[in-house]
Amino acid sequence: MLSLLSPARDKEVAKAAIQAGADAVYIGAPAYGARQAAGNTIEDLQEVVNYAHGYGVQVLVTVNTLLHEDEYADAVAMIHRLYAIGVDALIIQDLHLLDYDLPPIRLHASTQCDNRTIEQVAKLRDLGFRRVVLARELGIKEIRAIHEAVPDIELEAFVHGALCVSYSGRCYISEVLAGRSANRGACAQFCRMAYDLLDGNKEEVFDDQGNPIRQRYLLSLQDMDRSAYLSELIDAGVTTFKIEGRLKDAAYVTNITAYYREKLSAFSHQPSVISRGFIPNPEKTFHRGGTDYFLHGRTPHMANWETPKSTGEYIGEVTEARGNTLRVRLKEGVTLHNGDGLTIGSEGFSVNGVSGDLVKINSQFTMHNSQFTPLFRNLDTEFVKNLHSERRIPVDILLREKEDGFELSYTPADPRLVPLMGRVGEGLSFEPAKNEEKALQTIRTQLSKLGGTPYIARHVRVESKPYFIPISVLNDWRRYIVESRKTKERGERSFSFERSGLSSLSERSGRPLMECKYCILHEAGHCRKTNPYPKGKEPRFLRLRTGKLLALRFDCQRCRMTIDEA
Repeated sequence: MLSLLSPARDKEVAKAAIQAGADAVYIGAPAYGARQAAGNTIEDLQEVVNYAHGYGVQVLVTVNTLLHEDEYADAVAMIHRLYAIGVDALIIQDLHLLDYDLPPIRLHASTQCDNRTIEQVAKLRDLGFRRVVLARELGIKEIRAIHEAVPDIELEAFVHGALCVSYSGRCYISEVLAGRSANRGACAQFCRMAYDLLDGNKEEVFDDQGNPIRQRYLLSLQDMDRSAYLSELIDAGVTTFKIEGRLKDAAYVTNITAYYREKLSAFSHQPSVISRGFIPNPEKTFHRGGTDYFLHGRTPHMANWETPKSTGEYIGEVTEARGNTLRVRLKEGVTLHNGDGLTIGSEGFSVNGVSGDLVKINSQFTMHNSQFTPLFRNLDTEFVKNLHSERRIPVDILLREKEDGFELSYTPADPRLVPLMGRVGEGLSFEPAKNEEKALQTIRTQLSKLGGTPYIARHVRVESKPYFIPISVLNDWRRYIVESRKTKERGERSFSFERSGLSSLSERSGRPLMECKYCILHEAGHCRKTNPYPKGKEPRFLRLRTGKLLALRFDCQRCRMTIDEA
C-alpha cells in the first residue's frame, strides 16, 4: 500500500497534515530528535496518536540522533512510553539502541543512517528494521537495485522539501566549526551560508561573466521536487513518499500535503473524502526553486547561489523603481494584496499598497540596470487565508432490529478502521409508524447527522419494521455509538535482533567535514570531464565571511566532492 508521509512540528501541524490527506505523520519525541526545536511532550503525542488513529493515520516518532552513553537509559524509558501511548513506529539513527530492552515497536532506519547501498539496507533488514529511509542522492536505477536485492524491507523516499548538501549522517561541519552537531539535532546550517570561491593560490575565482564569485551561497541547494516522477518511484519499489519539513508551519504542510495527495490519487485510492478551499500549489509556500536531485543523474542548477531564502513564485517584472514605489508588469491572472511578500533578487519586501501598476513596498529598492527585473512573490496572503482542508471518513450505517432492541453500526469505508457498533433501544418499545416512508426517512436523516465527527454518511440501511422513533432517541443512539469509538488494541509483537556489529556513525574518525554528491565544478558549468576550468583557476577553497578557509577536493572517479578544514 502506498503512503504519503507528512512532517509535523507539533500537534496542530500534525492535525493540519491529517486533514490535508496524509496517510502518516512523523513528529519529534520529547528528546533525541534530529530537530531540537521540534520536540513534543508525551501528552501532546498522545493527543496526536488518538486524533490520527481516528482517521486511520499512522504516527511515526523521530528518535534519530546519536546518543551519549549516559542518555541511553532515559531514551529507552521514553521509547517504552511512546509504545504505551500507541505510537506506530520509531525512526532511529543510533543503532546501539538495539542493544537495549526496547518494546516490540516497529523500527524505521533514519536517512541519517546513510542508506545508499544494498549492503547497508540488507544489514538493517537483518537487524529487524521494517523500513529504511533512503539517501536523497539515490537515482531511480539505484533505488530499483536496492528493492530487487532486498525486497522484504519497505523503502521510503523523500519527494519534496529542503535538501542537505552532504550525505545525511556524514556532515560534521557544524559540530567542528560551531560546536553544534547535526547528528545531535543542532545543525548550524553552514550549507546556507555565503562563501567566496578561491583557487589554489587563494585568489578569487570568476564566473563566466567576469564577476568574482564572492559571498555567494555556493552550497545552498534548491528544494527537492519529485512530484512529476511518482510513477517511476513506485515502479522502482518505493512505497512511502516523504515530505521534508518538521520545522515548517501548518500553511506549508497543508499546501504540500494536499499537492501530493492529489498526485498520488492517480496511483492509490484515498478512502477519505477531503474538501478544501484552495488549489494546492508548491510555489505558494516556502520553496527555493526545484530539483529532482540526481533522480535521473546529475543535472545543472541544483543550487541557488543567489539566496538561501524562499524565492516564491514568478509573478512578473519590475519595469521601474523610485524609492519605495515599483512599477510592475504582472503575469495574467496575478493580483497583489496588502501584506504580500515580494522578492527581487536576494532582497525581500512586503506590499503596503497597490494602485494600478504601481506597488508601494515597505522599503526602498534601486534597480541596478535598465533591464526589466524579475519579480517573485513568496507570500500570497489571500492564498494562505484559504488554506483549509477538511477530511471525512465515509461510513455505511446499518440499523438492524434484534429480539430485544436494535443493533446500530457505522462501518468505515477504510478497512484499517474499526467498525463502530453496539446495542441500542434495549427495553424500549415503539409504536408502528403511521407514515412508514416518513418514519424511515427520519431514521436515516438523524443517524446521518455526523457533523463535528470525522465521519460522513455514505449509505444508510434500515433493517427493521418502520417504527415511530423520536428524534431525540435517534440522536442519543447516534452519539452513543459514534462517541464510543476506540482504536484497535495494540497487539504484542516480538523482534529477534541478530547483532551484526553494524555501528552507528557516531564519530567523525578522520572523515571530511562534508561528503557531497553535489559538485561546485559541475554547478558552475566547469565539470572536469566536459568543460574544465582554465589551468590553475580551478576552485580549491571556500572562504567564510569570517575569513575561515575550507578546502575543496574533487573525486571525479566517484563523482563526489568533499569539504574539509584547510
